[in-house]
Amino acid sequence: MIQRQEIFNIVDLFTSQSVIDFYQNLFDCVDLSSIPEFIQSKRGPIGYSRHALTRAFIVMNCEHFREITLLCDFLHSNLKIAQLCGFDITKKLPSYTVFQRHIKSIENSGLKEVMKSQVKSLIKLGAINNDVVSVDSTPIKANTKYNNPKCFSKNKFSKDNPPRSDKDCKLGVHTANNEDTDKNYEFYWGYKNLIMCDAKSGLPIYEVTLTGEQADVSNLINFLDQIECWFTLKDSKLLADKGFDSKANYNYIKDVLHGKAFIAKNRRNTKTMETLSCGNPLCEAGLAMHKDGKQYLKGSIKQKYCCPFRTSKDNTKCPCNHPKYNNGHKNRGCVKYKSIGTDYRASVDETSDYFKLFYSMRTESERYNSRFKNLNLETPSVRNIKSIENLNTLGHICLLAVALAAIITNKGDMFRSLNNLKRAS
Repeated sequence: MIQRQEIFNIVDLFTSQSVIDFYQNLFDCVDLSSIPEFIQSKRGPIGYSRHALTRAFIVMNCEHFREITLLCDFLHSNLKIAQLCGFDITKKLPSYTVFQRHIKSIENSGLKEVMKSQVKSLIKLGAINNDVVSVDSTPIKANTKYNNPKCFSKNKFSKDNPPRSDKDCKLGVHTANNEDTDKNYEFYWGYKNLIMCDAKSGLPIYEVTLTGEQADVSNLINFLDQIECWFTLKDSKLLADKGFDSKANYNYIKDVLHGKAFIAKNRRNTKTMETLSCGNPLCEAGLAMHKDGKQYLKGSIKQKYCCPFRTSKDNTKCPCNHPKYNNGHKNRGCVKYKSIGTDYRASVDETSDYFKLFYSMRTESERYNSRFKNLNLETPSVRNIKSIENLNTLGHICLLAVALAAIITNKGDMFRSLNNLKRAS
């Protein structure tokens, strides 16, 4: 009986050695010195170590747990992992309420510093650089019944009917693809995570959590300003989809960052007109229209095109008998205008091979978003923006720690695969 009790006291027997090695290497790559370990209190106990609680959430990401209750069960079943996190396993482990309070109360700025230190370490190892960077956003759905496809509530996606379970979330729209002709989109209540990645390695550089209603195009400049404070983007090639397309963003990348923008054009509110190879549009009768002067505006030139029979006195010249041809005016016939941009955005030719060569590297952002969503962070169980923000940052810290651990342990081919590194440890 005594021998059996001694066997059960060995906590290593309940967790495989490969999992123990994996978490030991992973925690060595997470420097939590920027976060105070204990909160000073004049009354009562000091509580659990905030470092241990933070490492526990990294375990939650690595095990793909969506709910905190699953994390609590895992730590009780794997006391060695709880010990590696920093908990005293001879005492009671934290409850669900402790974890919930921690993820809401911890300052996100401290977690951002942890992420920055990881990025700087990867820069020294040559895994991350600023040559080609890619920006993208991914939706984070709030934990509310309105996001359930089986919910049949009336006006569930109305701004006047926000969910009561999460008062911080906002109504957002997610486009399923970037094609101009396909209007495939869906509404959701929640948030979005704006992420910058190294387009060569596919590793994150910086992130920020926004509410769902905020547009990507209006947040890019502020996002780049935050990055430029500690990670230089000078002479970088910045890739982004059409959700970030605007003249202001193009000019900021060129004039402030002195870089090159590879942003897909958003053909918003533009009508396609049939033209000849020389650029002259065709009228409704299929005839080539003639140039008829220019109008110089701020940032663009408006080219006017007129009917080829503009000065003709013959009322039968127009093949389609256009109403404007028989309006009795001296200059008769239809008129069309073509806007010619003179800014940096208009000078970028997205049909060129040079543009397509670099823009094709933006798929690394899509791949990283897929790895990020695989941590079960797209549909979190918490219900406030502070918890969502901290969970997102911890998810990026987890994936950066995987990359660092893989490179340091000479498993560089697995720096983008959490599951492969865990099996190989």
